[in-house]
Amino acid sequence: MNRTSTLQSQHLARCRTLAWRTLPAIAALALGACASAPPPTTQMAVSSAAVERASGPSAAEAPAELASARQKIVRANQLLVAKDNAGARRLAEEAEADAALAEARARETRSEAALNEVRDSIRQLRAAAVSR
Repeated sequence: MNRTSTLQSQHLARCRTLAWRTLPAIAALALGACASAPPPTTQMAVSSAAVERASGPSAAEAPAELASARQKIVRANQLLVAKDNAGARRLAEEAEADAALAEARARETRSEAALNEVRDSIRQLRAAAVSR
């Protein structure tokens, strides 16, 4: 073997050793980055506000959706305390969506009631016009 191939073999051996030594550190950093999502404080505040907003007049018109939103925000707070930030964020987002659904269902119920009132008024007007 000549001197160049010996130097190349030594360099390759050092690179392999370095790679095997740094691989666990890189893997640990990557796993640590995934596990340590920042606390979803903004999302929690937005979701809590959405649940509170839906708890107003919408509460009686969409009770199932509102109950689901409330349960999810409570569970999200529990996960936040347990440092499961990713789970807390997911549940907070779901709670916000459930609250928006509750508000939409409440608007739908109110719109249907208003439509029924208009239809009843039209029927009364037609009946009055026919009886003249």
